[in-house]
Amino acid sequence: QVQLVESGGGLVQAGGSLRLSCAASGRTFSRYAMGWFRQAPGKEREFAAATSWSGGSTYAAYYADSVKGRFTIFRDNVKNTVYLQMNSLKPEDTAVYYCAAASEGGRGSPSRYDYWGQGTQVTVSS
Repeated sequence: QVQLVESGGGLVQAGGSLRLSCAASGRTFSRYAMGWFRQAPGKEREFAAATSWSGGSTYAAYYADSVKGRFTIFRDNVKNTVYLQMNSLKPEDTAVYYCAAASEGGRGSPSRYDYWGQGTQVTVSS
């Protein structure tokens, strides 16, 4: 069982930055694929970014086209935490952001994730 707790959401002006954090419980955090998804009002939950173990101490990162070049996902396996650094924020980035963990697979499909956090609200004003 893995528990995920997100933090770092808030209100920011367009062009600003936020860093989201997701703290995970469990001893095998380093082997989990971790993802960030977001859901705006009236819309489906969509993929934002993910990171998965690719061997040794290497992790691959994946991004939705809508956030590529602006968002960066990274993890600290000592702290059992995954982060989402969001720069150059736009009003269309406004959503509830969810952290998720997958024991296998992961990447961009929500159905591949086994555990979810409660979400943190990000609001970008124009």
